[in-house]
Amino acid sequence: MRKARDVIGLPVICVQNGKQVGTVKDLLLGEEWHIIALLLDTKQWFSAASCIRWEDVIALGEDAITIETEEAISRLEDCLTYASVVDGERKVKGMPVLTVNGQQLGVIDDVYLDPNLGKNVIGYELTEGFISDLKEGRKWLPLPDSVTVGEDAIIVPVHCNESLEEIFVSKEE
Repeated sequence: MRKARDVIGLPVICVQNGKQVGTVKDLLLGEEWHIIALLLDTKQWFSAASCIRWEDVIALGEDAITIETEEAISRLEDCLTYASVVDGERKVKGMPVLTVNGQQLGVIDDVYLDPNLGKNVIGYELTEGFISDLKEGRKWLPLPDSVTVGEDAIIVPVHCNESLEEIFVSKEE
């Protein structure tokens, strides 16, 4: 499975001219937990943020992301309503995941992407803090059928507590 953090930092290459047109800064997610756009790292301090809509991505490779032409780059304001993975006001990283009955399952540290399509979020990597990660490891929660992304927490069904699985975290992370 591929994590969002594996995509962030990848160069974006235009196949028309072979030029690197940016670097992925963040993933922008729609309401259905699909990637709707890639946020690019800005080159200058006061320049407007730019993004590439997912439908303009040719491939999400191991070493780079490819697009057809530089015209695929648009201003962030032109992208739809979104939540981001790691940055901004509506980021999901760091949000607590609670069941409907009020049990906290952990805090989102990363999201996992569908290995085939790359577009769909298929689950979350949850942490309970550094010490807990070392002692018990992080948890994997497959994306439930119903998820509510609130201002302060992500709410999932009660049965998600039983869906948690331990995952191995390498020392580099």
